[in-house]
Amino acid sequence: MCAPRIVELAHENAARPSRRALFAAAGLTALAAAAPPARAVPPSGGVLDLTHTLSSRLPTWPGNPPFTTTPVAWHALGGFGQNALAFWEHSGTHLDAPAHRVPGGATTDVVEVTDLVAPLVVIDISARAERDADAALTIDDIDRWQSEHGRIPERAFVAMYSGWERHIGDAAAFLNLDSHGAPHAPGIAPDAAAYLVERCGVVGVGVDTLSLDHALSRDHGAHSAILGAGRYGVEMLANLGAAPASGATVVVGAPKHLGGTGGPCRVIALT
Repeated sequence: MCAPRIVELAHENAARPSRRALFAAAGLTALAAAAPPARAVPPSGGVLDLTHTLSSRLPTWPGNPPFTTTPVAWHALGGFGQNALAFWEHSGTHLDAPAHRVPGGATTDVVEVTDLVAPLVVIDISARAERDADAALTIDDIDRWQSEHGRIPERAFVAMYSGWERHIGDAAAFLNLDSHGAPHAPGIAPDAAAYLVERCGVVGVGVDTLSLDHALSRDHGAHSAILGAGRYGVEMLANLGAAPASGATVVVGAPKHLGGTGGPCRVIALT
C-alpha cells in the first residue's frame, strides 16, 4: 500500500474543504462513475479479463477499508496527472501469498514467476451455490470435473466458479451478513483444497468470492492447505462464467513488493 504519509495526506485532503480537496472529490466521483462492476462477456481475440475493476465501490472483507484514489497532480499544473492510492493488500481481485497464512512463508516478491502462467481449470458449482450460500467445492466436484474433462494438468491453476459475482454491484449482497454479522459465501472445502495440492499438483487456486474458504469458516482450512503448501491463491476473480472449463491458460499479473502477503493483480485467460 502507499507510504503512511501519503495515506495521511490523502485523508487530510479529503477532509479539508480546500481547492485541492474539491478537485480530489471531483476526481473520485468521475473515477467511480467510470468503473462499472465487471460482468461476464465473451472473450475478445482469445483474451478474457478475469479481473474486477478496483474502485471504492468494490466489496471488501468486513472491517477492511475500501480502496481510495486521490488525484495529487494535474496536467494543467505541471503537465502530468498522478493519483495517490490507498488500499489494504487483500483488496479487489488479489493474490494471497503463502505469507498471508503461514509465518515465514513466501512473500509476493519471491513467488516463482513460472507458477504465474499455468493451465486454467474452472470447476463450476454455481447451481449449488445459488441454492446454498455456504456451498463448498468438494473432492466429488473435482473428480466429476476429471471424469468429464480428463485429469487436471500438472501445475495447473484451478478456479472455483460459484457465480457469486452476480452480487458484485451490491456490497451488502456480496458480503451476505446474517443477523449476527457473520458473512455467508461459497468457498473451498479444506479436504478438497488439500486434494488439489497433494493429488493434483496445482500451482495455485482461485475463487470468485472474497475467501478461499467459505465465508463462515473459522479454522480457514482451505487457506492453510493451499498457502501452507507454498502455493498461492487468488480471490475475487471475475468472468469465470465466460471462461472454458479446460484448455485455457491463465496469466496472473501478481504484485511484487518486498515482504508482501498479497496484493491486487491483473488476471487474464488466454483462450
